[in-house]
Amino acid sequence: MKNCILICILYFSLPIAISAQTKSIHEEKFVKIGGIEQWITINGQDISKPVILFLHGGPGSVMSPYDSTIYGAWEKDFILIQWDQRGAGRTFGKNAPAELNEDYWIENPLTVEQMAEDGIALSKYLIEHLGKQKIIIVGTSWGSVIATTMALKNPSLFYAYVGHSQIVNPSENLVATYQKTYKIAQDANDQESIDKLKLIGVPPYDNAKNAGQLFRVIKKYEKKNSLPSPDSWWKLAPQYDNETDSKYREEGDDYSFINYIGHKKLGIKGMISSVNFLANGSDFKIPVYLIQGQEDILTPNEITKVYFDKIKAPKKEFFLVPGAAHGHNQSIIDTQYKIVKEYISPSLHK
Repeated sequence: MKNCILICILYFSLPIAISAQTKSIHEEKFVKIGGIEQWITINGQDISKPVILFLHGGPGSVMSPYDSTIYGAWEKDFILIQWDQRGAGRTFGKNAPAELNEDYWIENPLTVEQMAEDGIALSKYLIEHLGKQKIIIVGTSWGSVIATTMALKNPSLFYAYVGHSQIVNPSENLVATYQKTYKIAQDANDQESIDKLKLIGVPPYDNAKNAGQLFRVIKKYEKKNSLPSPDSWWKLAPQYDNETDSKYREEGDDYSFINYIGHKKLGIKGMISSVNFLANGSDFKIPVYLIQGQEDILTPNEITKVYFDKIKAPKKEFFLVPGAAHGHNQSIIDTQYKIVKEYISPSLHK
């Protein structure tokens, strides 16, 4: 009799256990987007939760190797999507030839339009695949360009847009950034940085090397004046910690950055020249939340706030984060979470 009762208990509890297990989702795979295979990861503890698609910066600086470390705690409340964009990470490795040369760069240009269409196609796939009505998009730096373009082109796919280190008009803004950096170097009597800045001159640049040198000086001063992220955030997950994936990330980063800045001698037009949201990107049909690090030099508050003030949206909020620069730190992650959890999520159930 006792055995019978035990069997009955196990029998009736088994479907409940199975049901609980099927609520989580963990997928890592290539998906056909825009005519090529593109890498995505999908992670969440409950498939009924809202979906967040992250648009990484760079361009080329993929977040998929680190997402569980930085955003893993979010998986209880959301389904998190990391995407290696066209020209970056595993997506680059899947589609680029084994031996790269200048012909590949010339014959395979990246454009904002194409990458935004990729993002829209991915969003449609996720909505169907996960059985959702809409998703939330979060874009950082370069990712803010893609996410903003997606939100403007097809707002019906998205509950809201969260932008971090928003890029506005990079061709023009880079001049102001150079001048600000030069002034900081002068005030610090940093002759080494002054010499570097004099050597590369004032933007615009016709090659990625000069822009890279400017960005390194900027990072130097941002690092001095901001709170860093923990080193543990940038430890590669085991499946990405290998020579092949490292090669994909490094070569994809170079390829993407050359396409971002441009290369006059190779005839590569920089994507930077096609972006001006002040002129044609301020009328949103969805809520917009912008996060700005107070110590950000590359996309400074003075520029981002002007853009924010011009934005028309059903709802908009601006968050200036002390101690944060252009990249991620704990305050930025906490602010992102607060927005999606407290500002966006409650409205999804109304």
